[in-house]
This record gives sequence, structure tokens and C-alpha cells, in this order.
Amino acid sequence: MSTTSPPDVGRTIERCRPADVTPVQLEADALESTAPEYLRDLRRELYHEGLFPARVIVSARFDEDCSLRTQEEVDRIRGYVHAASFLGAGAVTVECDTVCDVEKVRPALAACAERAEREGLTFDLDAPITLEH
Repeated sequence: MSTTSPPDVGRTIERCRPADVTPVQLEADALESTAPEYLRDLRRELYHEGLFPARVIVSARFDEDCSLRTQEEVDRIRGYVHAASFLGAGAVTVECDTVCDVEKVRPALAACAERAEREGLTFDLDAPITLEH
């Protein structure tokens, strides 16, 4: 629970001016790296092309009943959450078709969602599970 008061978004929006940019969704697999140097250059190039990275979409796999594989996949997703924040995106979507062990995957993804929230991102899950029990 945050001890700070929420920002007055309405006041900020009132003073917004339109920008001539096109929002795009970036496929995580298309990113060559999540290294800060690469992301900095990518952000600059997107800006010069008039593009804004609004969302990063991560295709995830949780089709093995293996704690090590689950942790590796969650670490990969966490890296893309950080990359999305660095790029200035507002959201991360994790897509997954199958989940072998829901009880293993749910808390791991909930931790990713919490990390995304701390980074100021919306975390969406397109999978056969929800983060709530």
C-alpha cells in the first residue's frame, strides 16, 4: 500500500497537447536485447520514426512441470518488464496458451505483475489462468 497520494491525472491531462506519434506494440521476441544500450538506441530510433512503444507483448511458455523452467521463464518476463519501463511503454502483456502447473505459475506471474506495478506499468495476462485465486 502506497503512503503517497495519487497524482491529479485530470489536471495533467487538461494541459496535454497532441503529439504526432503512432503508438506501437513491440513483440518481445523482436527485441535484439534487453541491455540498456540497445534499448536506449531503440527508443531514440522509434522517436525519430514517429513511433511510441505503448506496449510490449511477451509470448511465454509454461508447458513443463519444472520449477527451474518456470523460474527461467519468469526471469525472462521480468527482463521484458524492465525493458518496457526503460522504453517508456505503459503496459506489458504476457501471452501464454498452456499452463502445466497453475499453482507454480500463478505466484511467479503475480510477482511479475507486482514488479510491473512498481515500474509504473499495467500488466495484462492473456492465459488460461488468472492471477487471483
